[in-house]
Amino acid sequence: MSTVTLSAKVYNNSQLALVDKLLKSMFKGLKVETEINGTSESGQVQITVSGEDEKAALRYLDAQIGLCPVLLENLERVSTVKGHIKAFKEKELHVDIGILSPRIFDAVIPLQRLQAQLVDGRRMELGKIAQLFGLLQNLPLWVKALSFSEEDPYVEAMLSERQLNLYKSWVESLLDRLVVLGAPFNDVTRALKWTKCNRDVVEIESLGLFEHAIVCKLDTKARGLIPKIGKKLRRADMSVFDPTEILRLLGYYREVQIELS
Repeated sequence: MSTVTLSAKVYNNSQLALVDKLLKSMFKGLKVETEINGTSESGQVQITVSGEDEKAALRYLDAQIGLCPVLLENLERVSTVKGHIKAFKEKELHVDIGILSPRIFDAVIPLQRLQAQLVDGRRMELGKIAQLFGLLQNLPLWVKALSFSEEDPYVEAMLSERQLNLYKSWVESLLDRLVVLGAPFNDVTRALKWTKCNRDVVEIESLGLFEHAIVCKLDTKARGLIPKIGKKLRRADMSVFDPTEILRLLGYYREVQIELS
């Protein structure tokens, strides 16, 4: 029997039932049982896994959803770990990576490092970077742990290659994305259908169990979907990832236009 914490957050207690249903579906055919124990202080789902296929189930969980380190000693240096944005400080981005012992350790990315990784080293305020890349509280992020110890106040980190490659692919697609946090996939699908916005959408990408990126068609602006589907997803938080704006701000938009012509 193993008790683990998933790298997945719930936004209200009713979503725990959806997680339970998902786990049973994932392990159909395996000799394994799962039980939801509740959530951590910051909302990550804690479960117990037991049975003959327990080890296989844990490996599958780690690959499909992600498992929190929980203990600082379980975190490896220069390892990539999934977390969720916890807070925006003036010069730091704090990411909850699920370390609870010997105390809570956030992964912290300094503003200067974000500037280097996301905006070619330009001196840009954290709030502007967040607006530009659709960063908001609870957004899943893949970060790389650089250095840490029990004496340190936090885990020093940077955005991982996996996260940077994701953003690179988003920018290169030239398609707006509406990031939706806190809603089940089926609710997002229904909201798009009810408002007939599904005609303006290419697909819905999964960022987590309750976090999604709605990929808009080339001539559709993600910001225009917010007042429409927002009426159906009142408890969800939303942000916009606009590749055109990113390229324009970084001075690459003209080059892209030339390549497309």
